[in-house]
Amino acid sequence: MTYLEAYEFWKTDEFFDLSTRMELDAITDTNEIEDRFYRELDFGTGGLRGVMGAGINRMNKYTVGKATTGLARYLLDNYPDVRQRGVAIGYDTRNYSEQFARVTADVLSAFGIRVYFHAHARPVPQLSFAVTFLHCVAGVMITASHNPKEYNGYKVYDEYGCQIVPNQAEQLISYVDAVDDYKSINFDGNRDLIEIADVTDSFIDAVRKQARFHNEKAKADLNVVYTPLHGTGYIPVTKTLLMEGFKKLTHVNAQIVADGNFPTVYTPNPEDKKALERGISQAADISADIVIGTDPDCDRVGIAVKDRNGQFVLMTGNQVGALLMDYVLGTTDLAGMKPAVVKTVVTSDLGAKIARKHGITVFDTLTGFKFIGEKITQFEKAKKENNQERDFDFLFGYEESYGYLSGTHARDKDAVVSSLLICEMAANAKAQGKTLVDKIEEIYEEYGYYRDALDSFTLKGKAGQERIQVIMIDLKNNGSPFANTTAVIDYSKDVDATPFGLLPKSNVLKYILDDGSWIAIRPSGTEPMIKIYYSVVGEDREQSEAKLHAYRNTITDRLGLA
Repeated sequence: MTYLEAYEFWKTDEFFDLSTRMELDAITDTNEIEDRFYRELDFGTGGLRGVMGAGINRMNKYTVGKATTGLARYLLDNYPDVRQRGVAIGYDTRNYSEQFARVTADVLSAFGIRVYFHAHARPVPQLSFAVTFLHCVAGVMITASHNPKEYNGYKVYDEYGCQIVPNQAEQLISYVDAVDDYKSINFDGNRDLIEIADVTDSFIDAVRKQARFHNEKAKADLNVVYTPLHGTGYIPVTKTLLMEGFKKLTHVNAQIVADGNFPTVYTPNPEDKKALERGISQAADISADIVIGTDPDCDRVGIAVKDRNGQFVLMTGNQVGALLMDYVLGTTDLAGMKPAVVKTVVTSDLGAKIARKHGITVFDTLTGFKFIGEKITQFEKAKKENNQERDFDFLFGYEESYGYLSGTHARDKDAVVSSLLICEMAANAKAQGKTLVDKIEEIYEEYGYYRDALDSFTLKGKAGQERIQVIMIDLKNNGSPFANTTAVIDYSKDVDATPFGLLPKSNVLKYILDDGSWIAIRPSGTEPMIKIYYSVVGEDREQSEAKLHAYRNTITDRLGLA
């Protein structure tokens, strides 16, 4: 079926609801029609993610129904007890998230599968927690994380509360692809099998077990401004911090309102410098010490810290990761443990350097927190099997994109527990007459000055996807852009991850340079963009900045990007 035939089918067949047909009938731009129907919205290793709207290349009731039909058949074939154990379903505050979650519940229950439906919009890590807490075989989270308001997505979690990894996803994808007739989707759910579940308090109890700073006076003295950026973090983050004694907690009131249009920010992404502007302004007015912002599904957290000059400094994900690594190691009794930390291959080596100095084993994984979650599961299975080679105790996991996890209550990055630990770090530093800016400078003095950056280039539509492919082919076939390259790691080939075998293959290139710096290039798995990661190390700030500027110019000139 051509894209025009698919368009006419969706526009005219009465199987599709009236609003869908009217939306399509109103389109006059042929390029828009082609973009909506030139391909199916991919159910990939990260599930579904795309712009919302009518069409096979969009997030809507029908593409969600197709994905869920495939999921139901996959679960029934692979988990004999799925009807009894069921599936947990969560959703964030995005437009249509709750509706898509209800479609998911209806389709699963139509197959006779029990569903535990979140009572309210709640964070990704709470869904991950709920899967194991409720003994489910799987979980589904409706979210597009930090993407702009036009997007939504569909993530699938396994029975350990970990987002499915490639070998699982490949099986599931085959089931989804086999659903070739939208009219075969049964949207008539069985209400008797859909149970409303609220595990918020149990989740918060699990998070609080990670608390490790018990100076009540210091915690009460820390002045915190928090914003959930219109997302799911407001209740769990606020309750956790207040219960742990952070009494000087105020909110950006305009941003505690759950609103999928995200009206006060350009994009609800704490990686975006502008996302915390309101929080910083409010913090300056009340002489707060720290600003914390979480994204809509509350798995990422960004911070701004007041320095000695009274100015608020935004800290990067790599900086916060290194600080948390140092803090967790300094506040954990490692006696009797075989501790391990896990990071992604595009995350700075600074935190790993800190861990290794303490004798901690460091594991690198592919980009995506699901691979960190997978490692936790592997460690736990090794303990049960008494496999001493793989028998590690998970201590901490993190990635440069503002995602961190302490504890095993979840198998995904958790901005609730991260917010708690960040506030503990800040309170501890303040009690010593320092700020987190001072603490990161102390780390740089000991381990080297790391300057990390990320450049993202959005290339939309079919032409954009084709250009991204050409860029990656050129880099693989025509050598490194950097004269001082000592090694090139192509993650689309076999890369050893002893003692756990080979890493899954991924379209990532990483250039290791002779000064200890590296640059990595990868197409995003969830957005129409190509990303370039820089981790540059020097003797001081000026040298690192100069190197970063030179490396940026080299790669963007080579790729023809600006």
